[in-house]
Amino acid sequence: MRLEKAAVVLACMAIVIGIGSSFQPVKSMLGQLRSSGGLAVLKQFGDKRSDLRSEIEAKAAQVNSPPVDARVDRVWKAIPGYNGLSVDVDATYREALLLPKGGAIKYVYRQTAPAVSVDDLGAEPIYRGNPAKPMVSLMINVAWGNEYIVPMLNILDEEHVKSTFFLDGSWLSKNRELAMEIQKRGHELENHAYTHPNMSTLSRVRAVMEIDKTKKLLKSSLGVDNRWFAPPSGDFDQETVEIARELGLKTVLWTVDTVDWRNPPPESVVAKITANAEPGTLVLMHPTSSSSKALRGMIRGIKAKGLVLGTVSQTLSPERVLPGDVE
Repeated sequence: MRLEKAAVVLACMAIVIGIGSSFQPVKSMLGQLRSSGGLAVLKQFGDKRSDLRSEIEAKAAQVNSPPVDARVDRVWKAIPGYNGLSVDVDATYREALLLPKGGAIKYVYRQTAPAVSVDDLGAEPIYRGNPAKPMVSLMINVAWGNEYIVPMLNILDEEHVKSTFFLDGSWLSKNRELAMEIQKRGHELENHAYTHPNMSTLSRVRAVMEIDKTKKLLKSSLGVDNRWFAPPSGDFDQETVEIARELGLKTVLWTVDTVDWRNPPPESVVAKITANAEPGTLVLMHPTSSSSKALRGMIRGIKAKGLVLGTVSQTLSPERVLPGDVE
């Protein structure tokens, strides 16, 4: 509406100026406007629009980044790609013109997918997200520790954080209601094999059963379409990764371990995770006394470093963390 009004005013002024060269009364009126600074309003209006677009273009120059291809690292194995980011200057400018006076510009972003995705890398384990993505994920492996799960869920709720719980299949078969509570709180549920075995020691048939049985149980009992497999105790071999891939899953490990099963002091867990958290970090923990007591401190320490907490799927996806999402 503001644009339409401005267009009408400008059109009228153009008509007046156009006929002013032929009719003396109008020429006199224009002379008075010039002497009173009336036409300066148009110049000021034009200057403001020019300044606004310049501000948007300057922001675009700061933000614009090319996509990053997924790759296989010698140490970290599969590193997910990261979308390119750009500001749609024209769309942002159009939206900004409609803002009330003093309103903050809402930038319109565009993302560009990398040419190589993690799906293109073959059967490779994943230990971390892309180091350019300022996001961290809490991986909570569950095969025991029921008494700590709800207290941890409450802290996650209070801190507005979603995590990924990797469920042991035999645990899930006995604790469906507790698993449903985790799901109801909005967390991601994934695969931690069925009987918590050392996957590298199993026959191929048994390894397939361990992963596939839990995958089917996640679907039948919770409606979950399983995407990720976390090997129990971090034990696996190349065949494990290949089997998981054949079953439609990617094998995911961790970047930093709380080692909470050793019952370390909560303050030492907080210090360790806060010090080591960086873009793309996957933090391993379990529902234990140490992690339960350290959880809030870990979350706040990670956020204090300007990192966003998300699920494993969010952290390992190529989707950009937009500038306004970083706290």
